[in-house]
Amino acid sequence: MKKDTPAIVIWAVFEAVAILLWQMKDNLFYLLNFSYIGCSLGLGVFLFMRGHRHARRTVQLLVGLYMLVYLGLICNENMQIEGFWYYLFTGVFEAATIHYAVAKIFGPLIFGRGWCGYACWTAMVLDLLPYKVPQAPRRKLGFVRYIVFALSLLFVAGLFLMRVGGLERIMFRSFLVGNLLYYAVGIILAFRFKDNRAFCKYICPITVFLKPMSYFSAIRVKCSKDKCVSCGMCEKVCPMNVEVTNNSRKRLNGTECILCMECVKACPKQALS
Repeated sequence: MKKDTPAIVIWAVFEAVAILLWQMKDNLFYLLNFSYIGCSLGLGVFLFMRGHRHARRTVQLLVGLYMLVYLGLICNENMQIEGFWYYLFTGVFEAATIHYAVAKIFGPLIFGRGWCGYACWTAMVLDLLPYKVPQAPRRKLGFVRYIVFALSLLFVAGLFLMRVGGLERIMFRSFLVGNLLYYAVGIILAFRFKDNRAFCKYICPITVFLKPMSYFSAIRVKCSKDKCVSCGMCEKVCPMNVEVTNNSRKRLNGTECILCMECVKACPKQALS
């Protein structure tokens, strides 16, 4: 039963959000939406705790494809950051604004950047590339994400200031174009830097929300110093170059941890949990 506790907690958190939003918005969609995501994440954690090899990949596909295909392509919702700005400017607490509030602004206080490891539809594709373990040191290009973040805000703000018509159609098209650009840039960077997660480290604007909130994350990978033999295996396999054996919140790249648990699986002494 103890082994199942993390899965139950994750499921319970999302189920509570589902019920709360259902009652607040009087819309059954929110109950079904967040229940589905919670069940998917709970299943992934359940499988991981039992050593299933493809536990995280299962969740990525279940949640990533749902967000991209159903919410994005079928329901015509812009789930990228432009959609968040759009709904924010219109004063509507729907779709993208709720998604960002739960997954990328307040949620990271509990599960850090778990979104990046288990639900992001961009990373879902990038993780299929051959460079799961970075082949070179991390580069000092993180400032680019702030430029992309600012450009996305200016793009949507400009549409409102110029009173452009047909904004919903433009938002959907920007969702399509944005995703294609993200995939193209992500794949190019992965092969250029020999690092599947190069896009996440240097370009992704969502991390501007995720990083500061993840600093206070309740769920973190911790190292038992009495078991650790400083072999370096955990940091070698970490796709985000996190200083895994340091338990301080100020550890190198600490807010980059995506809870992929590759370090936990690689540790020969089971010193990480």
